Amino acid sequence: MSKSLRDFHDVELAAQAAAGGRREYGELVRRHGSAVRGLLRRMGATPSLSDDVAQDAFLQGFQRCAEFRGQGTFAGWIKKIAARLYLKRVAKEARYVAEIEADQADVVVDHGGLMDLDEALKTLSETERVCVSLCHGAGMSHPEIAAAMNLPLGTVKSHVKRGLDKLRARLQPAHGSGGRSVHVG
Repeated sequence: MSKSLRDFHDVELAAQAAAGGRREYGELVRRHGSAVRGLLRRMGATPSLSDDVAQDAFLQGFQRCAEFRGQGTFAGWIKKIAARLYLKRVAKEARYVAEIEADQADVVVDHGGLMDLDEALKTLSETERVCVSLCHGAGMSHPEIAAAMNLPLGTVKSHVKRGLDKLRARLQPAHGSGGRSVHVG
């Protein structure tokens, strides 16, 4: 009895995909597609744009599958490809350059006491949101983000720190709400 594709580890599937295994790569897409789209939405992409960029990332991933050596996770590898593709698209389309207005920065949606991270991320400037998402969503290092965004390393570190500080402050429960805390990062 042969193993089902679901029984294979990502590294095995990637190796078979590198040899032309479309079914094996399809299993990787099935496993990681929603996480890639989720990262892109947290970076600021609309649902349809996140679908488009995720598809482009998986196509590029299939073409470059032989480059995946299993040193990190496949999910991290494909998220980096998707994040870089999104950044290239954002750089090309000026409509993604505008900053969120200051009066909107105070808005956080509270769903029955639960803080909504996606809503909190929307309150960050675009650069902060992208840097935080790449660092903590895609697992990219500060130097990788600096190279992908064509920004100085110190600037990236500042955006990540400032963004995380804002998220921590935003996601803190109201004074005297039982002392629970929210960990971001």
